[in-house]
Amino acid sequence: MAQEVAKAQAAQNWTPDSWRNKEALQLPNYPDQAKVKETEDIIRQMPPLVFAGEARRLKSHLAKVANGEAFLLQGGDCAESFAEFSAVKIRDTFRVLLQMSVAMTYGGSIPVVKMGRMAGQFAKPRSADMETINGVTLPSYRGDIINSLEFTEEARVPSPKRMLRAYNQSAATLNLLRAFAKGGYADLHKISKWTLEFTENTAQAKRYDEISERITDALNFMEACGITGDQMPEVIRETEFYTCHEALLLPYEEALVRTDSITGEYYDCSAHFVWIGARTNQAQNAQVEFVRGIKNPLGLKVPPTMSPDDLMELIDTLSPENEAGRLTLIARMGAGNVEEKLAPLVRRVKEEGRKVAWVCDPMHGNVETAESGYKTRRFENILSEVNEFFDVHKGEGTHAGGVHLEMTGQDVTECTGGLYGIKDEDLSNRYHTHCDPRLNASQALELAFLIADRLKENKK
Repeated sequence: MAQEVAKAQAAQNWTPDSWRNKEALQLPNYPDQAKVKETEDIIRQMPPLVFAGEARRLKSHLAKVANGEAFLLQGGDCAESFAEFSAVKIRDTFRVLLQMSVAMTYGGSIPVVKMGRMAGQFAKPRSADMETINGVTLPSYRGDIINSLEFTEEARVPSPKRMLRAYNQSAATLNLLRAFAKGGYADLHKISKWTLEFTENTAQAKRYDEISERITDALNFMEACGITGDQMPEVIRETEFYTCHEALLLPYEEALVRTDSITGEYYDCSAHFVWIGARTNQAQNAQVEFVRGIKNPLGLKVPPTMSPDDLMELIDTLSPENEAGRLTLIARMGAGNVEEKLAPLVRRVKEEGRKVAWVCDPMHGNVETAESGYKTRRFENILSEVNEFFDVHKGEGTHAGGVHLEMTGQDVTECTGGLYGIKDEDLSNRYHTHCDPRLNASQALELAFLIADRLKENKK
C-alpha cells in the first residue's frame, strides 16, 4: 500500500524548482538574491557536465550491484577545493582508485563499478550556521562553492559567483578524467605503472605487483593467441569512470537539470550520481523533493538514528517503481554500531522486497579529535566497520554491495594507523584536508586488499 501511495505521489507534478516550496536545510544565506538568480541563469545556458545516457549506463551497473553481481567503489575528497586543484592531484586519485578496483576485481572475482567524489563535491553540510574562534564568531565554512575557508568576515560571506568557478573546475576535471579513462592511461597493459612512488616497498605494493605480473602474463597469453590491437577487448584498453557528489546546494543542482532529448526525462547533469546526506534526508524537505524527480541513480546516506519506518518512507519516495539500480543506500553507522543499527534496516528492506544496493561508508561515523587537536579517523575503526558491514549482510542473506570512502592519492597524514603506522604526533606532517580527514593512497590500497579478501570469502 505504501508503495502504491508513493507511486501516486511521484505521478504528481514535479518540476526542477518544486523544491523551492519545501523547507530547505543547509543552504547559504546569500546577501544578494538578484546575483544568485543571475548566476543560475548563466549556468542554465552552460553545456551539461554529464549526459543522460551515461547516467543510464551507470544505473544498469548499479542494478548489478543490487543483485550481488558487482561491487561499487566510491572514493575521493571530503570536499574539493579551488586552491588544491591540479592535474596531478586528479591523476593520483584516479590511479589509486584504479589500483583499488584491480585488487578487488582480481581478489574478489567480481566487476567493480568505479565512481569518484570528484568534479562537483564542493558543498559541505555543517552542524552549526556559525563558528567561533578566539572569541570571533563568523558564518561556518560550507565548501568552496559557497564561501572561503579563511576565517575573515569577507571570506565567509556566501558568493554565488563561486558556483561558476565550481562549474568550470568540474568541467576541466571531467575532461581530464575522460581522457584518463578512454585515452589509454587505464589500459591494463600499463597496470604496473599505476603505482604511486610513496607506496613503493610496502606490503601492499608487493601484493599489487604480484597481481600486476599475473594480469600481464594473461595479456601476453592473449596476444600470443592473436588477440592484439583493435581485437583486444575494450574492457582491457579502457575503463568506465563515473562522478558523484552530495545534492546539497540546490540552486546549483537545479540550474544543471536538463531534459534528455531521447526520453524527455529530467536529469541532473552536474554528476552521474547524486546522494542525499544524513542532515538533509527528511522525506518532506527540499533535497528529497528535488532528487525524487530526476532520473539519475541516487544515493541516500543512512545514519544510526534512522528508523525502519523512516527508511521505508524514503525508499518509496525516491524509488517508487522499485527498480534495481535507482537507489543506493549508504550506511554510516560507526564502528561497533553496525550489528545493532544496520541489521534491522537491512532485514526490513529485504522483507519489503525493495531492490536497493547497500554500500558501507566507514568514514563519517568514525571521526574523532586526537590529543594533538587534529580531527582524525583511526584506520582500525574504518576496517572494523567494513568488516561489521560484511558480517551483517552475510547474516541477513543480502549483498554487501560496496564502499564509500573519503580518500586521496596524495601522501597525506590525516588518518592514523595502517601499515605505515601513522600516529597522533604524525598528523601535523602533511595534514592538508579542507574538511574531514582522508585515507592516503597507501591506506586506501591496504583497505582494498582487505575488502578483496572478504569478497573472496563470499564466493566460497
